Amino acid sequence: MLTRALKAGVHPDECKFTAGSQIQQFECPERLYVPLQQHLGRKAKPVVKKGEIVKKGQRIGEADGFISANIHAPAGGKVKTIEKVMLPNGVFDDAIVIEVNLESGEVAEPTWPMKPLSELTPDDIRIIAREAGIVGLGGATFPTAVKLTPPDNVKIDTLIINGAECEPYLTADHRLMLERTEGIIEGAELVRRAVGAEKVFIGIEDNKKDAIQKFDELLKNKSGWEVVSLRSIYPQGAEKNLIKVVTGREVPVGGLPFNVNVAIQNVGTVYSIFRAATEGIPLVERVVTVSGDAVSNPGNFVIPFGTPAKLVLERCGALFDEIEKVIFGGPMMGMAIKGYDVPVIKSTSGILCFKRAVREKPKACLNCGKCVEVCTLNIAPTRVVKFIRAGKLEEAKNAGLLNCMECGCCAYICPSRIPLVQWLRYGKFMLRKMEAQK
Repeated sequence: MLTRALKAGVHPDECKFTAGSQIQQFECPERLYVPLQQHLGRKAKPVVKKGEIVKKGQRIGEADGFISANIHAPAGGKVKTIEKVMLPNGVFDDAIVIEVNLESGEVAEPTWPMKPLSELTPDDIRIIAREAGIVGLGGATFPTAVKLTPPDNVKIDTLIINGAECEPYLTADHRLMLERTEGIIEGAELVRRAVGAEKVFIGIEDNKKDAIQKFDELLKNKSGWEVVSLRSIYPQGAEKNLIKVVTGREVPVGGLPFNVNVAIQNVGTVYSIFRAATEGIPLVERVVTVSGDAVSNPGNFVIPFGTPAKLVLERCGALFDEIEKVIFGGPMMGMAIKGYDVPVIKSTSGILCFKRAVREKPKACLNCGKCVEVCTLNIAPTRVVKFIRAGKLEEAKNAGLLNCMECGCCAYICPSRIPLVQWLRYGKFMLRKMEAQK
């Protein structure tokens, strides 16, 4: 076993209260609101109509291009309509509304090859990932089939399985690593075979010693596989950071992991590939951590996509009268939602409820340099923000704006409480708008 540490970053209170809570299956609701946009890239095109009867796992949205993903029915039932629903980012978009037949046990036949795992070819594995609608479950939701298809002139020699889960409160990946260990290893082997990697590293933060021990025990005699114990710090789990920590290689600005001959996948993603390959079940649900001081029965739950947040919180004993903020995801990079009707989607790693939201009025920059010290990508956030506020977008771009991953370390550490991340996001939006106009 190897030990590694990320330089820079921050260490917020971990608050992993649900680390000991075993994964529970969340009962499917009577109605699901399944968005067609649950991934990075173009949203899926609906392939069902109002009144149609669908089976669990049936494709209801078809990928619209290479960077897109299929959407499947999380349960059998009747298509009621296609209507706009609010997504976690506050945008309204199309969702297929399914009136669930709780008595139906029918499951759709998979549209990908079902063979013994040892007989699956690299092409078979890529087809499974594409047909089953699998995307990165670490947060980015990039279509997995694309990441399993590196350019012909690139040789992937290293695969990293990301089990860092460095966000406070979230424990879904931790429980998955403890309870679905063998499935994660089998899924990682499928990914290794698909990309042709010779070496596999499984990176787990050292606040999950039980998971480290379990993987180390299972892999100690497996040639080419290594467990990496990572010093617990945020944002260790970011792709570029984890690659640098584990391999010493630095992904260039604007580059991708394959530029340094590395492939990287989240533990939840490889488990989803394993499940699709062995059970014929597409990505229709995921493990979600429900926590926060305004939840009386927190835990980790397998929740079908399209389940409204309000229903999840009701069943977890949310103290609605005391809630001041609800976050989809982790508190560092997650999004505060505007209402309780937002559905669980592929990117929903957590639903967090808090009684108190700290709001402090920003003060003038002290030029203390703390934001520079904690940035893992060597950006000077306040300098970039000054360019953005002055409308100097090209200067902001040259100062590293596009290299920012919006991890929130700079805003977290800022003594003046300047909303640096919001400014950086705004700068990226305006830069894209300006370049589109050109």
